[in-house]
Amino acid sequence: MNSKRFPSGHTLRRLLTAAALLAAPLLMAQNSLPSSNIPNLPTLGDTERQDLSPLIERKLGEEIMRDIRRNLDYLDDGPILEYLNNFGNALVAARPGARGETNYDYFFFAVRDPQLNAFALPGGFIAVHSALLLAAQSESELASVLGHEIGHVAQRHIARQLGQQKQDALIPLAAMILAALASKAGGDAAIGVFAAGQGLAIQRQLNFGRDAEREADRIGFQIMGEAGFDTSGMVAFFQRMQTASRSYSDLTPAYLQSHPLTTERIADIQARIREQPYKQRLDSLDFYLVRSRARVLQDASSQGLAEAKVFFENQMLQQSRQQICAAQYGLAMVALKKGDMAMAQGWLDKARATAEQAPAAGTFSGARPQTGGSIFVSTALEIKLEQKKDAAVIAVALKEAEAARLKFPLSRGIAHQYGEALIAAGKLEQAALYLREQAQMYKEEPEVFDLLAEAYAAQGKQALQHIALAESYVLQGGVLAALDQLGIARKAPDATFYDQAVIDARERELQARRREELGDKGKKDLAAPSAAPGPTLRLSTTPADAMAPSPFPATMTGPESRFPRR
Repeated sequence: MNSKRFPSGHTLRRLLTAAALLAAPLLMAQNSLPSSNIPNLPTLGDTERQDLSPLIERKLGEEIMRDIRRNLDYLDDGPILEYLNNFGNALVAARPGARGETNYDYFFFAVRDPQLNAFALPGGFIAVHSALLLAAQSESELASVLGHEIGHVAQRHIARQLGQQKQDALIPLAAMILAALASKAGGDAAIGVFAAGQGLAIQRQLNFGRDAEREADRIGFQIMGEAGFDTSGMVAFFQRMQTASRSYSDLTPAYLQSHPLTTERIADIQARIREQPYKQRLDSLDFYLVRSRARVLQDASSQGLAEAKVFFENQMLQQSRQQICAAQYGLAMVALKKGDMAMAQGWLDKARATAEQAPAAGTFSGARPQTGGSIFVSTALEIKLEQKKDAAVIAVALKEAEAARLKFPLSRGIAHQYGEALIAAGKLEQAALYLREQAQMYKEEPEVFDLLAEAYAAQGKQALQHIALAESYVLQGGVLAALDQLGIARKAPDATFYDQAVIDARERELQARRREELGDKGKKDLAAPSAAPGPTLRLSTTPADAMAPSPFPATMTGPESRFPRR
């Protein structure tokens, strides 16, 4: 990630937490794990649990995810998130034990980055770099990476290592991770961080956990096989990454630097493949469409769009129907980003027509139905919602969004687009009611609160607008910005007595969290670490930092509790 975009203002406590999580693959001590064959996923004993319980592990993951979501390189894109989570959770479902004793809900996401990389956070959060998504030539290859990362989470490798760490040992590690982030931006920032933490020297001193990697390989291999993927994809992709990593510098760790791939590991996987029956698996159309979308969103600059356009034009020359469809969809995305809605709709129509063509008789492609429905529908809505000044187009968008919401009830991206369509069509009261209900059911989605703030702003409800914005900022880790919004809401001319009570309660929660982050109570907390369960890194125990934080005060319930009707 670009360090110039990375959120600032972290306390040492959160820096240490962030460093520990982002450096998870680097934290495996080579003698900390058994090297025996593991057919099942064991439950760890109390020795590992006493310093970092599963609940605290999840809490750590949620805390750093708030920071990652604030980063502009976080690919907050509905279709990509939907695909990755459907795909990743299908892998998890193939091996129920992967959810652990606390039954983690896994969350898969992507970040813009030109390096082939992926990483796992504690508690079931797994990231894929956009470059790695583009480098995967099949869903089996992508499954090999996600399966490996699921193995790290399922075996609690991160927690097991952190349980053995001392707090002072994480201080230079924090500097190392910040240096790795700063190195991509260059300039004095990277030099300063490297000097302060001696990041490069420390990086070279870290020992990789070969046993941990082998264990994750074996579990990932088992997950792939049980989910019906071609297990040979693991070797094919690892070998390609090994070749690509030779051009990387020491300053920017890539996947194989944090997941060292040895000939022994490759040989072990190959031996396991020989024992498995061959499985032929046709990739879904969604895989190709999402890769085209990621290629455009990875670099939306003029040069990036021009390069993507050339790539898709060359891809159009291939004989594969899926490749042609993906290229047409990619050209639609390029036109959309350039603001040419007519051309975007034209290419999208061509892509849908190509996808609906019957496969040639006798081909393997007829063995599995094509998908891509929700992606096509979402993109069609995206094109129409960009034309907010055309009332006729927005009316059509609202009608299509309502139908799409019913057809794809689990699609969060389409749910957000429906709210956006209601606002664009001027149905503000209906939009506010719908979004308040969404805010109650999906309390961790800042997009819902952003849309709710937009609906209230269009209605002229200033107090409620700024309360909604405060909740969005909280979910993105911006406690100070949230307090500023609550201050504005308090001074709004339409703030009622009820609104003032809501603001007071939320301000107390956020100020307590802020004091915790600034360390006002740090000495007391560190002096009595046994006062609350968890690792050496002290976590906030305020209501606002609960594991599944609600944007509504505990004393108020119901869909109207935060944003009452007026």
